[in-house]
Amino acid sequence: MIQEAKKKVKNYLSLVRFSHTIFAMPFALIGYFLALQQTGSTFEWKLFVFVILCMVFARNAAMAFNRFVDRKIDFKNPRTAIREIPAGIIKAKSALLFVILNSILFITTTYFINVLTFKLSPVALLIILGYSLTKKFTALCHLILGIGLSLAPIGAYLSVTGKFAILPLMYSFVVLFWVSGFDIIYALQDLDFDKEEKLKSFPVFFGKRGALNTSVISHLSASIITVFSGFYANFGILYWIGSFIFIGLLFYQHTLVKPKDLSKVNIAFFTTNGIASIIFAIFTITELLKQVL
Repeated sequence: MIQEAKKKVKNYLSLVRFSHTIFAMPFALIGYFLALQQTGSTFEWKLFVFVILCMVFARNAAMAFNRFVDRKIDFKNPRTAIREIPAGIIKAKSALLFVILNSILFITTTYFINVLTFKLSPVALLIILGYSLTKKFTALCHLILGIGLSLAPIGAYLSVTGKFAILPLMYSFVVLFWVSGFDIIYALQDLDFDKEEKLKSFPVFFGKRGALNTSVISHLSASIITVFSGFYANFGILYWIGSFIFIGLLFYQHTLVKPKDLSKVNIAFFTTNGIASIIFAIFTITELLKQVL
């Protein structure tokens, strides 16, 4: 019984790629501690846990919905046919119920944070769930994904303050361009399949080289905003160390992927970006705490 329960949990964690939470979660933490630093608010464990739970529930809903919507496409694609739904490990109906459950938990959790986050929660869900439908009609799907993850820093900031501010919005734009850039790289793997199925993406629209160039521009935009944010907030040396490591890793991934060699896409996508976000968050949050203490 216990083994069966563990297996189910493991399957659902695999369905939503729970380990990939490291992409947006560090920026949510930056938004949270930025709010404490800018408003002089005190750290509250209950609110902190609510912010973490919102991130987990929202991402679970988004990823499970993506797998549900793409189940027939995934079945046709040799690269994705081993995923839980096409492989028959998790039923499509069960995945949809999982989406509904996590969506309800997300909205419920925002209710206990503040009025603004509660009112905005359906909008956030619409964006993060809507992304899964965009690849069927627009190559801008990468930007929609970026917008979905970019809600992390501003959402965490709103959880503490209940109001918008320029600096957390800047970090939302950093996430937008950073995520869009690496998602374009990831989409290169399915270029031929997407063309065959008439799916939309930057690689389909621009070709391999054009897509990689667009990804570079996107990451350059993220880098410029990161640097500008540091000057805007008058951050100290710790922030700048984290920023330059983050920016360096952003462009390092472009040395791994070439139009004629996509063998290192997974290293560029998963490892490099995961390390980049964690390092940037550690140095930025340490800088923020140093200013508060």
